[in-house]
Amino acid sequence: MRAADRWKEYCILDTSSQEKLEVWNGVTLIRPDPQIIWHTPQNISEWKNAHGHYTRSSTGGGSWSFSKKLPESWQLNYEPLELNFKIQPTGFKHMGLFPEQAVNWDFVADKIKNAGRPISVLNLFAYTGGATLACARAGASVCHVDASKGMVQWARENAALSGMTDKPIRWIVDDCEKFVAREIRRGRKYDAVIMDPPSYGRGPGGEVWKLEDCVYDLVKLCSGVLSDDPLFFLINSYTTGLSPSVMGYILGSVLKKSFNGSVTFDEIGLPVLKSGMVLPCGNTAIWQSE
Repeated sequence: MRAADRWKEYCILDTSSQEKLEVWNGVTLIRPDPQIIWHTPQNISEWKNAHGHYTRSSTGGGSWSFSKKLPESWQLNYEPLELNFKIQPTGFKHMGLFPEQAVNWDFVADKIKNAGRPISVLNLFAYTGGATLACARAGASVCHVDASKGMVQWARENAALSGMTDKPIRWIVDDCEKFVAREIRRGRKYDAVIMDPPSYGRGPGGEVWKLEDCVYDLVKLCSGVLSDDPLFFLINSYTTGLSPSVMGYILGSVLKKSFNGSVTFDEIGLPVLKSGMVLPCGNTAIWQSE
């Protein structure tokens, strides 16, 4: 497992009974995590004194309760890459950032810095732009695509907070698969692809699709926008049952025949201060040139 262990303003203090106790730049929050199936004692004071607690509802969804009034939003800095993010509790428990992704930001930034040539990156399902900003900070030009107008706007705010409004980033609100298909028809190419697709989605006719049923076709489609000398292809997933080794096999079967290179795959996670262990948070597979 690769752990995102370079945060200074974020940490997980403890985990127990399907919940994690986190600190977001001085704000202590309790959020649900169904994979935390252990019932270790909640014997540190922050469990009782957290600023906010998100509780799931038995009928679906959930809600926040706060012990004191918090600002509508605040900032979180990822010091190694000099990135600043707007943090804000949302109605669906998310905070606008997945801190475990920092380990992938470090990887892509290092690859781009050491490429020795200009690199263009396509970031799909790009959310609030952590990977986009990491790539741009490292010197790449980036096309940031997400179907949510609100998420793209949030990403642009993060770029401004990070002093990166002048970086070569295209901000696109669009269906990712449709956008890629159009880029292929236009003959546009990219040196790297990053994607973090949702577990579930809806097609143009309203039909429901599951990532595990569509991920191979999605990777195959996106391979069509790679340049003749691509640098990397990174796919991340939070889908239960879609293992990192399966995603790695898919990347290898689609890309190695055309581009050689190597494939790695692993869980990514976050250190837990109390236990000294790492909480698994997601799965990542990476193809990279040799």
